[in-house]
Amino acid sequence: MKIVHLSTWDTNGGAAIAAFRTHKAMLNNGLDSTFLVQTKTGTDSDVVSYTEGFLSKKLAFGRFVWERLTFLPHEVSKNIRFAFSTANTGIDITSHPLFKQADVINLHWTNFGFLSLSSLRKVFESGKPVIWTLYDMWAFTGGCHYSEGCMNFQSHCGNCHFLRNPSPKDLSFSVFEQKIKAFQSNKFTVVGCSNWLTETAQSGALFCNIQTKQIFTPIDSSLFKAKDKAKARTELGLSTSKKLVLFGAMNTQDKRKGFQYLVESLDFLKKWEENDEIELVVFGKANEEVLNALPFKVNNLGTINSTEKLINIYSAANVLVVPSLEDNLPNTITEALSCSTPVVAFDAGGMPEMIDHLQNGFIAKFKSSEDLAKGILTILESDNYQALCTNARLKIEDNFSEKIIAQKYRQLYNSVLNN
Repeated sequence: MKIVHLSTWDTNGGAAIAAFRTHKAMLNNGLDSTFLVQTKTGTDSDVVSYTEGFLSKKLAFGRFVWERLTFLPHEVSKNIRFAFSTANTGIDITSHPLFKQADVINLHWTNFGFLSLSSLRKVFESGKPVIWTLYDMWAFTGGCHYSEGCMNFQSHCGNCHFLRNPSPKDLSFSVFEQKIKAFQSNKFTVVGCSNWLTETAQSGALFCNIQTKQIFTPIDSSLFKAKDKAKARTELGLSTSKKLVLFGAMNTQDKRKGFQYLVESLDFLKKWEENDEIELVVFGKANEEVLNALPFKVNNLGTINSTEKLINIYSAANVLVVPSLEDNLPNTITEALSCSTPVVAFDAGGMPEMIDHLQNGFIAKFKSSEDLAKGILTILESDNYQALCTNARLKIEDNFSEKIIAQKYRQLYNSVLNN
């Protein structure tokens, strides 16, 4: 059984990383798996790039630019420029030799000029069994990757708040209509990485009659595991005595990421904890001016390109905070838990499926900055902190291991082949 995965990238972005980890889990558990991407951004030898030469890479970039340019007149503001995709341009992947050789096609995140809606239709009508693993809501909406509470996709998209001139038959209506035609064969199976995303997809008009399954994204727990905390801190140049609160840098203009709630929660913490025992650690591309305005000392580690360093960061922290208001199954949470670091997050999206309240972290009341702060303090001052860390690791071993996830996909692939 030969599996071919299709993804825009292999390492660029959370969805690409999650898809690549799924592929590696299969390889490590005896499945014949190939990862075919539009543009290879990593160095793994078993990733095949559709764009090999100079010209094909330029054409791929051109497709991405064209899709963005055609959306430009419609966007309500530049802050949502990459939060809505029309999939109006792409390539015919069904002619690729690897596609022809495959027994099963596993679609992942294929936006930004890789597969258009017409490309997807050709995939579905190719006669190959197709699994479509979802990492956001785009597949069943009129173009948005997360709907921000809008439920129009349950009937028919239109009057889209992402658009400059929303109307009953706006761009989201048009994209939704195109998806109805592209998906009409129903010849694919949908996998949601969280129960939240799976159930949300099932509630949509596009996927209500399509078979859906829930399978978590795996993580290599033999790689992501806790290091000695004091040693990790020393190597990173961090204090060995302070309580370190970790968070990933985020787009402060993206409301979905919940940055304002993080800031407000830190203000609460500052009022409650005036002894300066707390320091912040941030990784990723961050705005220095924004970080300097936070009420605690900030250790900005910048963009991390080393997995070993990333593991040291999780190991060094006392707690990870993820203030997202809408998210599927953040890689940062699985990575932190695998490194035995408790996590605090809102009761939103797939995060409560990863965090067991007061067992391996804290689930805060939705959009309550005060409760988010309470969660951080509860973890930092817990008398059972070591138990929280142990449970964090056990959560991964029992639910997100490569062996468990590969076996679930193997069963699904056999099922679609037999049917």
